[in-house]
Amino acid sequence: MTGKEDRMFKKILAATDMVKVADAAVLTAANLAEAYQAELYILHVLESASSENRHQIKHFETDAEIMLNDAYAQQVKNTLKNSYVAVLPPTIDYQIRITTGFPWAEILGWSREIESDLIVLGPHSGRAEEKGVVRVAGKVGSTVEGVVTQENCPVMIVNRLIPKEKLAFKKVVVGIDFSASCAYAIRFAVNLAHKFGSALFLFHMIPVPPYPKYTRENYEADLDSSRQRLIAFCRDHVAATDHEYHLWGGSLPHLELLKCAEKTGADAIVLGSHTKEAEGKWYAGSAVERAGFRANCPVIVINDPEALQEWKGLLTPKTETEGRADHLIHVFSKKYPG
Repeated sequence: MTGKEDRMFKKILAATDMVKVADAAVLTAANLAEAYQAELYILHVLESASSENRHQIKHFETDAEIMLNDAYAQQVKNTLKNSYVAVLPPTIDYQIRITTGFPWAEILGWSREIESDLIVLGPHSGRAEEKGVVRVAGKVGSTVEGVVTQENCPVMIVNRLIPKEKLAFKKVVVGIDFSASCAYAIRFAVNLAHKFGSALFLFHMIPVPPYPKYTRENYEADLDSSRQRLIAFCRDHVAATDHEYHLWGGSLPHLELLKCAEKTGADAIVLGSHTKEAEGKWYAGSAVERAGFRANCPVIVINDPEALQEWKGLLTPKTETEGRADHLIHVFSKKYPG
């Protein structure tokens, strides 16, 4: 446990689209807040019934379309409080905010207002409560994607309640594909290692083409060259940490990444945003999407600053006057130095 002034997590924002049922993402965030003496901020964005008027919403109990008013917002807030009053740790400080708007924008807005150190989200759909599920097959939802592609503080994706003992981050897998975002992921993982005494497992998958075009000799040669490249890519960052290199062949990076996490008993997986540009737009990569809703442990996503989309008009006044580049430099050079 670190002192109050040396905490890695001081302000944690958890967003939920559930009202009457406690959300695994919020409960996990609460466990983190208790363990590391952090403040917890719980956000619920009311479900809109109209794409043109976000104040026209669906009643959380009846599904009837209504116009938002103060009494209804307070009813939702009280119901949400009742869902957590018996399960949240009594020692943590927390706030609940009920609002309307685009969920990803409201999450980003409050995150930047409070200067959060971590955002915790679940990859569930807006109808997860009705369906009785947390995970949704296929990919993480649009809210998670919107936050991951536009936020510059760590985003933790959890699809089940993570017990307190697994939030000590003693074993951390870092997915490496040699992209720029991976360098930021390594730096964040190294900070975890320094704060919590973590062992780092640096993983890379070698793409294996179909046999017989790809021989065993080809594989051994690729394995050797990839190991050297992996060591060269990570060496300077991880020199002062307990670390191991893991690499092997496969065809689906997210599945091999999850195998590595299972093999090492990982408490967390850290990934770069793995963004890619297509027609001028950045997208979250498939490893983030697919590992996020399958992993048994938290998946923490760290962004490449150059990959962040801009969202003018939604930033806090201080951030907007500073400008995008200065804000990003502040976040990555001071919070997560190399």
